[in-house]
Amino acid sequence: MFIKNIMIPLAEKLRPTKISEIIGQKHLLTKFGPIKKMLDKKAVMSMILWGPPGSGKTTIAKLLAHEANLHFISLSAVNSSKADVMKVVAQAKEISQALNKQTILFVDEIHRFNKAQQDAFLPYVENGTITLVGATTENPSFEVISPLLSRCRVFKLNSLTDAEIKQIIEKAIKQYPKNIWEKEAIDLMVKHTNGDARSAINAVELSASLSRGKITLKIAEEALQKKSLYYDKKGDSHFDTISAFIKSMRGSDTSATLHYLARMIRAGEEPIFIARRMVIFASEDIGNAKPNALVLAVACMQAVHMVGMPESGLILSQTATYLASCPKSIASTTGLYEALADVELDNLEPIPLHLRNPTTKLMSQFGYGKGHTRYPWQVERETGKKIKQQYLPDNLKDKKYYRLDF
Repeated sequence: MFIKNIMIPLAEKLRPTKISEIIGQKHLLTKFGPIKKMLDKKAVMSMILWGPPGSGKTTIAKLLAHEANLHFISLSAVNSSKADVMKVVAQAKEISQALNKQTILFVDEIHRFNKAQQDAFLPYVENGTITLVGATTENPSFEVISPLLSRCRVFKLNSLTDAEIKQIIEKAIKQYPKNIWEKEAIDLMVKHTNGDARSAINAVELSASLSRGKITLKIAEEALQKKSLYYDKKGDSHFDTISAFIKSMRGSDTSATLHYLARMIRAGEEPIFIARRMVIFASEDIGNAKPNALVLAVACMQAVHMVGMPESGLILSQTATYLASCPKSIASTTGLYEALADVELDNLEPIPLHLRNPTTKLMSQFGYGKGHTRYPWQVERETGKKIKQQYLPDNLKDKKYYRLDF
């Protein structure tokens, strides 16, 4: 009988076989990490693994079962129903009775289960029939029902660092000992896989398949479908580009704004960093000329945090072009800086007595609150007379910090 060779993906071949082999997530997996402590005590509890793609959620779940000697069953919430959940529960009961072995049920993309499907887990997690390990890329506070969350520990996994991704890539290229790998090609793969181990390994595998022996920058670009851009997130290019982006919005040039935004997105800049800078810009450079700009910028930052890339690019683009198009005012910005300079350099004279609250009888006797008009605008409206009341200390009483000509 002829059996076809099955090609095992490189990412699967390189999957760690022990918790100690996992690269990254040291806060969870090293000696004092909570997951390592669970394994040491052979007391694995239900948990939600929350983290970006390629951060190791599936690998951790499998190795938890392996190292704790538990039965492992996997479900994907994308194509599973409540009936599938109940079948797994029945299977877990059989395993428990026949082998006296607990079952880890790993549910990938658990946030895709609806409320009724998630509810189905509750009694079986509660009575220990299954140990649930859910994986999600979404904030479980929003996507997982509260009763289930209360029965699970939530562990936050981080994107892998560039150094960790490079370790994984170097491990992967050892599978191709006859190939020569240019440093620039490796650097491109590190930069453009965005902390995703699986993407990094896939990039190595595809680059090797496209090459006849030497993996150049051009081949890596072809494998990644990404052009190499000179952009160091911690170097001059990072600061130069964000500076050009801000200055373009300040100059109301929407085309230049989009150009520098595209550079940052294309180079893998953190979208939340771009959003934060726009929040600052909305207050610093637009101010009260268009107060809604700050509201929109804050909404943008929140949306970027919830949605993630690549869709966040659209949110950043909408907000950046709006901010660039807004009228500008630095009146509140310059006013604050001038006030801060005076506070720093001038004597801090006493607050006028009429502005102080007479919270005790003694304070009233000393003149606290005396002569203060609480609602001058109301008196002016009723009498038509302008109320002259001093608010600044005596040495600054003629200062004008907020000037609309700025």
